[in-house]
Amino acid sequence: MRLFGTNGIREVVGQQLTAPFVTRVASAIAATTPVGPPILVGWDGRTSSPAFARIVSATLALAGHQVVELGVLPTPAIQYNVPHLEAQMAVIVTASHNPPEFNGLKCIAADGLEATRETEEAIEAAAAVDRGATVPYDRIGEISSRSDGGRWYVDGILRQVDVHRLRARRFHVVLDCGNGASVPTSPPLLRRLGCRVVSLNGHLDGTFPGHLSEPTFEHLADLRKFVPDAGADLGVAHDGDADRAVFVDASGRYVPGEEILTLLAEDAVRQNPGGVVVTPVTASQSVDDAVTAAGGTVVYTRVGSPTVTHAIQERHAVFGGEENGGLIFPKFQLARDGAMTAAAVLDLLARRELSLADALKGLPKYSLIKEKTEVPVARRADVLDRLKETLGREGDRVVTIDGVKVYRDGGWVLVRPSGTEPIFRVFAESKDPARARALAEAGLSAVREALAHGGSS
Repeated sequence: MRLFGTNGIREVVGQQLTAPFVTRVASAIAATTPVGPPILVGWDGRTSSPAFARIVSATLALAGHQVVELGVLPTPAIQYNVPHLEAQMAVIVTASHNPPEFNGLKCIAADGLEATRETEEAIEAAAAVDRGATVPYDRIGEISSRSDGGRWYVDGILRQVDVHRLRARRFHVVLDCGNGASVPTSPPLLRRLGCRVVSLNGHLDGTFPGHLSEPTFEHLADLRKFVPDAGADLGVAHDGDADRAVFVDASGRYVPGEEILTLLAEDAVRQNPGGVVVTPVTASQSVDDAVTAAGGTVVYTRVGSPTVTHAIQERHAVFGGEENGGLIFPKFQLARDGAMTAAAVLDLLARRELSLADALKGLPKYSLIKEKTEVPVARRADVLDRLKETLGREGDRVVTIDGVKVYRDGGWVLVRPSGTEPIFRVFAESKDPARARALAEAGLSAVREALAHGGSS
């Protein structure tokens, strides 16, 4: 019974994600985790998160575990607190950037990294047989709470940057919290960095009234307009659980995630000569171009922050991340971190005495297109098999680390199943925008043909 995708469990509330389902998974977590150091429980701002978190906390306590509730915090803030509070794990109730009808569960190991696939498989096996853990009345664990987890996290970020130089720069920033879990942490962080902060969607609301929680170009129309109207230096936006950050420059231009990934990857290698950068196969060629030119090496992985973070750990990499704004700073913690990303970008701009637009000017330029198309989960495997057969015949070079990535004249196209939604994602890139669009359309057509082929057989 596969429950965990690339980033935890994510399902629709009231359909797959119900009270009995969450109880069953929490019981499996309790049964596969020895009683000992505390387990942290935190959650995002979705309407169902407090209720599901209480189910998790109560189930763990009834199995004998000591539970510490951290409340609403960004996912990376909860991860940061696990080793600092000497907890043995954390359970986070979140669906990250998914639409408001979704929620989910994510497990964090004692070192703050997302749980390994082996841990997830053990939980899935216990849930499949409804294996729980019970203790007598006199061994039931206690549920306590802490309100200082966000402050600890913000203090940790401040130690990673030159606060004095940043305060002297006095950046004017428009911050879009997206009504999500960054509300208690990112505004105070930017203020402590000396920024003049204007907030959009700065209150917690699990219905996401400002815009949907994925910080895409379309969803950030207000931020793109407000930054130049306010005369701000830049805008920053987070997704629902704030493990991602995306940017808007002073002109209102939405900065694609691959540009920030490239900028910070190159900077990390220049500060750590010969360093390794880890990124998934979805990353832009610009990352490889910039890192190689700076004397570093790029290592590619499957999509998903657990895969990337564990590869960073194994390779002793200096930086890593994904092109969607989820970036990882190993000197701070091995977690995708939206607030740390915002602080790192501001620190770079202050150090180089540049605007965001000027800092991006010298990077290799590519056109990266991202599309998606619906594919039922039950058809995922056979569609992918057919794509490997059909697309694999058409490329100069084929990479199957994750999905099918085909290099053709002038660019590449990658088709892969999402690990969190019933869709296939298509990525295509070229220096020529028209060529990139043509490659993306070819990828979409290949998925639809593979889906139709299976349906007619």
